[in-house]
Amino acid sequence: MLEVIKQPWHWAIAGTLIGLTVPVLLILGNKKFGISSSLRQICSICIPSSVPFFNYDWKKESWNLFFVVGVFLGGLMASLFLANPNDVVVAESTKQILAQYGITDFSTLMPKQIFSIENIFSFKGFIFFVVGGFLVGFGTRYAGGCTSGHAIMGLSNLQLPSLIATCSFMIGGFISANLIMPIIFTFVN
Repeated sequence: MLEVIKQPWHWAIAGTLIGLTVPVLLILGNKKFGISSSLRQICSICIPSSVPFFNYDWKKESWNLFFVVGVFLGGLMASLFLANPNDVVVAESTKQILAQYGITDFSTLMPKQIFSIENIFSFKGFIFFVVGGFLVGFGTRYAGGCTSGHAIMGLSNLQLPSLIATCSFMIGGFISANLIMPIIFTFVN
């Protein structure tokens, strides 16, 4: 039985479960699916009433913090007990492109040439993690929500702002992957 669990699941299983989360949250508690609002709650807990944006009753939405902790614990448990014993499958054409950037290890889900302790404290790591993290955080706040909130919850509710935000996320991802990443890897290496 354990071997069956360790085999990769079809993507449609996760997609269906995520898709069912939206109506379940709406029907059972009139709650909205999204992760980025939990950061506001954490800030409200840590620095109450010092910034007007964080001055609200975060306890009313505390279920979201449990949701985020559950996502973290679920990911941790899956990595420990349900890890796929096979190498990550990457298309040969993608391997060739990534090799130009110095990414050649595909034994784990996150390439060690990017996600390593040594790289975190390099200039490239600073750009990837600090600047990239700031841009993601700024974009999430500016768009009024994260990709999961807009693409899953907002689109399922036929919200035009979510459609615009999701299209913008996709365009930004394409620009980052095809224009910005090559520049970073060319000049920072």
